[in-house]
Amino acid sequence: MLKLEWSAGTILLKGEAPPLVKAYFKWDPRVRCYRALAIQYRWIVETLRMLGVEYDDDVLHPLPCQLASRELPLRDYQREALEAWMGGKRGVVVLPTGAGKTLVAIAAIAKLARPTLVVVPTLELMDQWEESVKKHLGISPGRYGGGEKNIGCVTVATYDSAYINAEQLGDKFELVVFDEVHHLPSPGYRQIAELCAAPWRMGLTATPEREDGLHEILPYLVGPVVYRRYVRELAGKWLAEFDVVRVYALMSESEREEYAKLTKVYKSFLRKRGLRMRSPRDFEKLAALSVRDAEAREALLAWYRARRIALHASMKLDVLKDLLAKHRGDKVLIFAEHSDVVRAISSRFLIPEVTYKTPDEERRAVLAAFREGRVRALATSRVLEEGVDVPDANVAVILSGTGSRREFVQRLGRILRPQEGKRALLYEVVTSGTREVGISRKRRKALEGES
Repeated sequence: MLKLEWSAGTILLKGEAPPLVKAYFKWDPRVRCYRALAIQYRWIVETLRMLGVEYDDDVLHPLPCQLASRELPLRDYQREALEAWMGGKRGVVVLPTGAGKTLVAIAAIAKLARPTLVVVPTLELMDQWEESVKKHLGISPGRYGGGEKNIGCVTVATYDSAYINAEQLGDKFELVVFDEVHHLPSPGYRQIAELCAAPWRMGLTATPEREDGLHEILPYLVGPVVYRRYVRELAGKWLAEFDVVRVYALMSESEREEYAKLTKVYKSFLRKRGLRMRSPRDFEKLAALSVRDAEAREALLAWYRARRIALHASMKLDVLKDLLAKHRGDKVLIFAEHSDVVRAISSRFLIPEVTYKTPDEERRAVLAAFREGRVRALATSRVLEEGVDVPDANVAVILSGTGSRREFVQRLGRILRPQEGKRALLYEVVTSGTREVGISRKRRKALEGES
């Protein structure tokens, strides 16, 4: 009889199998049998069953789970999302930040009542998931990350910890939920999915698309997008009403001259070499060329310096000063691209900062102070685009960013948690006469799902 056996993130096939089954495997001379990545488990089993082949299955080793299957109350669109996912028990659910993606996944866990691994990008999200599991499922989940390694019926792990320990975790769960699933396709993190045998997979995100195009492998890692709603569709009922206001900042005369000079260097190089920058992949080619080509390196450095001038024009801080004065009584989140600029904002306006350099304990203390109203404004880089839950934050200021649609939607999502009488306000501070203006127009289309 055929036997499927777990082996540190892979599946061993022992015995003679039909060609359709062997197609999933490669011969491994070290163990003198066929081996496949654990992600193939579901497809292997489905093929064996379709062919009517008997086999011994020793792949999954889930822990005992005392959950009883039950239904959770959901909003209409959450129910639609769950039903769409339950059709194949694979796929990505796309809902705006604040629309309750977590509850869709918890409803799936409650319905299936099987051992589940939840993978999240930050410790803040780990804390939030722990509270949600306790509230809706009545159990304390295991925590795998931040120095903890506890496995339970439901286990919440960070991407970093799940990646490092994928070979040990991959056979212990039947359902895996990837929160903020757009992180998963990165070259390292994708191994979490590849070395996991869980046949049921759900991805959650507000924006699955990545600038590098790697979202194209999500159907293989998790499944296709099975349900999607956009910000404008839910605003006013399930999300706060909001306005997006573009505010222009001027460059100083010296900044304007330097920006023009650097832009000329960059564009002259592209014309000379017949290059066009139509996608991030084109830019990656230029970066690769700059390693061995001095002229390409000069052009690339000119681009970086021009971009930094546009992102951090000195007069943007004057605009921020006026906005902070205008919204003195509101809770304001300020986003900037670089941590040194966040530090400058913090120093000038005497407000707390949170960046990737901020220790975990300090970060939690600052966020607690912001939630409780002891702090009314907070400056951050990209680390708070995910994982900060502040229902009454109602103003966001984007001083600078990558320009991606995902980043824009996530930053807007920080202030869309509904609250009675609340209307959120997002300011985009863009530098006149630079590429920031055009990028601002394009990324707003993500609110309606336009291309």
